[in-house]
Amino acid sequence: MQDVLERLKEGVRKFRSEVYEGREEQYRTAATTPQQPHTLIITCADSRIDVETVTSCGPGELFIARNIGNMVPPYGEMLGGVSAVIEYAVDVVKVKHAAIMGHTDCGAMKGLLNPESTKTLPTVVHWLQNGTTALRVAETIDEKRGIDLLPTVTEQNVLLQMQHLKTHPSVAAAMARGELTVSGWIYDIGHGDVRIFDDAQNRFVPVNAE
Repeated sequence: MQDVLERLKEGVRKFRSEVYEGREEQYRTAATTPQQPHTLIITCADSRIDVETVTSCGPGELFIARNIGNMVPPYGEMLGGVSAVIEYAVDVVKVKHAAIMGHTDCGAMKGLLNPESTKTLPTVVHWLQNGTTALRVAETIDEKRGIDLLPTVTEQNVLLQMQHLKTHPSVAAAMARGELTVSGWIYDIGHGDVRIFDDAQNRFVPVNAE
């Protein structure tokens, strides 16, 4: 336990000497002016996801909510932290874009596919109900194909959570005013790739390096 704390403290020292010192003005500005992030990103609590690094964003640019499986409960069903983040980000902070960011090798999606693995985790089981429709759709799409359902359920979950996000009054109103757009992402941890859902093509399209 103490070794972990010491590692964290060393990380803080490294941040101070290697990161902060070269960007002092940026951090001081961030600390003394109201935040104005341009994007709300709802992603998984998985420790392998580093949103700021993936998007090359710095302090004050992203408003981030993390939870198991990058879930967004439909408005009114589980009012809590996620709902509060969405409402605050849209109505107070005035983000211009909201993204649901799923990822490869997601433990929550594995839990949906194998309910037995979460039977001793009642809170997780309850939370994963927000993704059961994605599981049903994935099973229908891949019915009798005998392939790994994990990639499909991961994609369908992102699309489902986008639908849930749009049930939130703050989001629906901002979209109606033309002040907010919404997207769905899949982050491939092992390859460093991001795919974003394209409505016209009805598929997740890679963000290609230029």
